[in-house]
Amino acid sequence: MSNTVSTIDDAPDASGKDAPPPQDGWRNGGLTALRSELDRIDNAIHDLLIERGKVVEYVARSGKPAAFRPGREASIIRRLLGRHHGALPPVALVRIWRELLAGTTSMQGGFSLAVCDTEHGAPLTQLAREHFGALTPLRVYGSAGQALVDVSQGAASVAVLPYPSEDDSWWVALLHHEPRLHIVGRLPFWKPRPEGFPTIQALVVAATAPDASEQDQSFLGLECDSDVSRARLSGELTGAGLKPESMVLARQQGSPIANVLVEVEGYLSDDDARLSRLGSVLRRPIVLGSYAVQITGAVR
Repeated sequence: MSNTVSTIDDAPDASGKDAPPPQDGWRNGGLTALRSELDRIDNAIHDLLIERGKVVEYVARSGKPAAFRPGREASIIRRLLGRHHGALPPVALVRIWRELLAGTTSMQGGFSLAVCDTEHGAPLTQLAREHFGALTPLRVYGSAGQALVDVSQGAASVAVLPYPSEDDSWWVALLHHEPRLHIVGRLPFWKPRPEGFPTIQALVVAATAPDASEQDQSFLGLECDSDVSRARLSGELTGAGLKPESMVLARQQGSPIANVLVEVEGYLSDDDARLSRLGSVLRRPIVLGSYAVQITGAVR
């Protein structure tokens, strides 16, 4: 079609008859023809979804190690938003593809969530449902430790945990956990947030390592002397070429060691040479994971 219809009102007019067709060059036939065209488009979309599902089945048989690829998922949505146009709100595109990705991930093996949610109104549970699909199995716990146990034992695919703060140092467990657990995502993935949607921030932890999305942030875990200052650490990180975005210090009374969580720009790997350039750390920094940078401005 050379012309598109941005809004279609399926309701009849006050006289009980279908409203006249729009004067935009659409062929004769009124709402009956428009509804038939919508049915044709719906069938075509459904056929493509069936075809996509078949491809996912082949991917599942390929023997690749992990079905959950948060970096690739973020890249897919960014690419689609970059080519999007027309009256369909970008936020609808994000929601449609989040459900689609959740459904196809579940096709490749059992996928479930463990959520630490103690807030009134269960905002982290809402975030988890929003990102990982309305039908994905989910358990809610009162502590981050319980959720992490589910992931480490294979009872859950990922844990959705409160964003770290000075009063919440669940991330310290990741410094010593074997086998390793990784931060692989940050929620919500899109903002600004429409009215009524949770605005709380969360991190996603998995037993599988994160994959790069081309626009990423990483988390480093440090062990330092208890009297280390933020200014000194920031200066050393900047001098090493690691731009710090945020920093959380966890100091335990009477302990000579302070644990530090630093968010830095870019995607980091364990063998990054810059990690050896920090003089204030007691041992080599640990890359705790990374996440795809959230979409801002493009979604309305």
